[in-house]
Amino acid sequence: MAQFTLPKNSQYTEGKKWPKPAGGRVQEFRIYRWNPDDGANPRIDTYYVDRDDCGPMVLDALLWIKNKVDPTLTFRRSCREGICGSCAMNIMGQNTLACTLGIDDCQSDSIKIYPLPHMPVLKDLVPDLTSFFAQHASIEPWLQTQTPEPETEWRQTPEERSKLDGLYECILCACCTTSCPSYWWNGDRFLGPAALLQAYRWLIDSRDESTGERLDNLHDPFRLYRCHTIMNCANTCPKGLNPAKAIAEIKKMMVARVV
Repeated sequence: MAQFTLPKNSQYTEGKKWPKPAGGRVQEFRIYRWNPDDGANPRIDTYYVDRDDCGPMVLDALLWIKNKVDPTLTFRRSCREGICGSCAMNIMGQNTLACTLGIDDCQSDSIKIYPLPHMPVLKDLVPDLTSFFAQHASIEPWLQTQTPEPETEWRQTPEERSKLDGLYECILCACCTTSCPSYWWNGDRFLGPAALLQAYRWLIDSRDESTGERLDNLHDPFRLYRCHTIMNCANTCPKGLNPAKAIAEIKKMMVARVV
């Protein structure tokens, strides 16, 4: 299972075990809990969900627990359709989206849920993504041009547009970045898979005219080259994207530029 940052002097303790609901189909959930305001160590609380009164996804179970058992349970969620990336968390050792992972897909008598690895925890299942989004902003993820703006739109051929497939779909859920050992070790300097995937999305865009400046921004021993092609990023991406391939393509662009 992936490692993640815990508050200082913290150890897991066995938390509260909530009563089982009356019903035929009951699923056990063991959920990471930590409140920065109570001074207590992190703990693992055990909940039981009535599957006959709950939707099929892990996020449905979390909402069922919050609404019917423990209103203090804290997590992020929004679209419930795998689009916003808000409900990213570590479920059964895999970074994924709670809204797109079925309870039955976990195939376990006890489903274990933790916040995303490596990131400092704000509360319960909510990681602090301040650094993650700052790194994304540092690659300047917007179209940059010097030529006069056209009257209608910046045109692309179908072939040019197809090069963006597998890149623009990134929802910045941070599943890939927080699964990357290189990011765990060098998260303050290595941009991580998500930011580099986004960087390549603009480098390969035929409409963008700042390729040289973008490559200069990435030409650093840590920002780009800490990637060791471990492939955790591709294995865990809930959208099926391949950040490792995008990073390799950036490295090839660096070499071609030098030659």
